[in-house]
Amino acid sequence: MNEAPITRHSYGPHLRATILLGLPMAGTMLAQILMGVTDTIMLGWLGAAPLAASVLGTQIFLILLLTGSGFAQAVVPMAAQALGAGDTTVLRRAVRMGFWVTTAFFVLTFPIMWFSEPILLALGQEPALARLADDYLDIAKWALLPNLFIMVLRSYFGVANKAHIVLLTTLAAAALNGAMNYALIFGNWGAPALGIKGAAYATLGSSLLSMVLLMILANWHPALRPHAVLRRFWRSDWPAFFEVARLGWPIGISILAEFALFSFSAIMMGWFGTIALAAHGIVMQVTSISFMVSLGLSQVATIRLGLAKGRKDATEVTMAGRTVIMVGVGFSLLVSVVFVLFASETLSLFLDLRTDDAPAILAFAIPLLIVAAAFQLVDTLQVLAAGLLRGLKDTRVPMQIALFSYWIIGVPAAYLLSQYTTIGALGIWLGLALGLTVASALGMWRYIWRAKLELI
Repeated sequence: MNEAPITRHSYGPHLRATILLGLPMAGTMLAQILMGVTDTIMLGWLGAAPLAASVLGTQIFLILLLTGSGFAQAVVPMAAQALGAGDTTVLRRAVRMGFWVTTAFFVLTFPIMWFSEPILLALGQEPALARLADDYLDIAKWALLPNLFIMVLRSYFGVANKAHIVLLTTLAAAALNGAMNYALIFGNWGAPALGIKGAAYATLGSSLLSMVLLMILANWHPALRPHAVLRRFWRSDWPAFFEVARLGWPIGISILAEFALFSFSAIMMGWFGTIALAAHGIVMQVTSISFMVSLGLSQVATIRLGLAKGRKDATEVTMAGRTVIMVGVGFSLLVSVVFVLFASETLSLFLDLRTDDAPAILAFAIPLLIVAAAFQLVDTLQVLAAGLLRGLKDTRVPMQIALFSYWIIGVPAAYLLSQYTTIGALGIWLGLALGLTVASALGMWRYIWRAKLELI
């Protein structure tokens, strides 16, 4: 039913477990991206204004979702250590309090989406776009809580070694999202043509489907039924509640710090014009695909170390960590080679080469992708370090590392290199690379130090 303890200290079982858990987790991340790409493409068909408004609304939604996801991810080390120790009761309480804390977060942050129009107007957005974005969030805001619950359930399914179930439900949700978009945005198949509101209904519908499927499977899957994570949902466990909150808020801030770093990089790139911003967007899309695999491995790291720590096997903690790092380094080096050798071919997949601007965008994007290839290793190491430390329930120092690396080092470096040197826009990506390098160095140093403490 549960993962069998690794009784022999050899890397083979660790490598196999890492790959078998990592593949569906990375697949889930990529399927999630597919939904965002589908929304962007179909709203782009509708027109520039609906697409721009959806970007504004989605940014508000994502900021709240990513911050709240920290509490869902806090469930992983708690549940993994409980499962490693064979304590089903503590496992159940950790998951249940994950639902409770994310619900509290939803209640506290919901007014931000309720008053999105005046917020966007205060930030200087065009009134027409602010109104459209508010129309989108008027519906999509109800998807925040289901998405937070989905993240809690993903954490649980990953710990229980059932990540493939999450992948299948995410693919089903992506299919529904695409079908609802096609029907409700444009009025196909006899449905009303709702425009941007149709995209919001698609987001809500696919989120509800995914949440319901995961809850049904969590309750009735034969291997998961003994955990009974949804039993007595109303019963409080305040020590577990506050542990989820204590571990979760630094994770959320760390995720938000990195998200905001790349969002601000787009603003800085916009100062160099449309061609530069278009090239930046394409390279970001390419690198985000590879990053999803690294992010999946980071979650594997949290689970693998949490299980080993729950079994109180210090040697296994070290070996599990080293295995994930080796897999991550191998993947990042492979991606770097692909980016360098096939830069033009990769970027061309995102361009219509028949358009007048395509050659200029491609020429601008190739150097950016080469820089991205150079920092694939450090980007992978920084996200792995965060995942490894979460497995040891170390979240506050990684948050401090993220804030320092991205906003004290990365953003100022990107600004100075792009504005006060001759390299121009390329300096933005060099600044990002510097911030990620500092984050990876400090994060891995912190992990090595914590891993040594486990051996004492």
